[in-house]
Amino acid sequence: MRKARIILTILAALSFACAGFGQTIVGSAHDFSTQSWNTTGEICIVCHTPHNANMTVSNAPLWNHQVTAVTNYQLYTSATFNGATTIGQPDESSKLCLSCHDGTVALENFGTTTTGSHFIQGIYNMGSDLRNDHPISFTYDANLATTDGELFNPVTTTVPELGGTIDNKMLFNHKLQCASCHDVHNSSGADYLLLFTNSASNLCLTCHDK
Repeated sequence: MRKARIILTILAALSFACAGFGQTIVGSAHDFSTQSWNTTGEICIVCHTPHNANMTVSNAPLWNHQVTAVTNYQLYTSATFNGATTIGQPDESSKLCLSCHDGTVALENFGTTTTGSHFIQGIYNMGSDLRNDHPISFTYDANLATTDGELFNPVTTTVPELGGTIDNKMLFNHKLQCASCHDVHNSSGADYLLLFTNSASNLCLTCHDK
């Protein structure tokens, strides 16, 4: 009896310890399995499919959601953003994010559905004016870091939370994208689906030398 109690106590402790780790998309802001418009009841299918994936966007991971048709986003501009690189129209994974977050494509427009009526709302609807948002889809390399003077070199700067450099853990083909700061699958469990907590501006200061 005493042995059984000890085993139960150990199992309970392990369950409690694991509760704060290994977060997943389940129960996160990207878990749409219980939404009325998702009649499949599935989580992954809203964005991904194992067959007949949408290949119109480069490096799209078996994409299943309708892609935004916007091609003329108003881009971030600032006197402090110098000419060592160019901010282009959102591409690759950022274009996939905007396929919900620019508010032009319905959430349930996945698979063969293209006539949905549920659109993202509130602060999560960024629209097509990105001038007041962090720039995306630009090359962040050693040249930009040197020219700017207040950015860390992404090739040599390590990210302790991710176990690698900025370039190989946060950039995509050397570009900064939405997913450079956000993890859509909620692996860290941090607020706003961040790669890791921004407490004391920790995430910001990974790249910005301030």
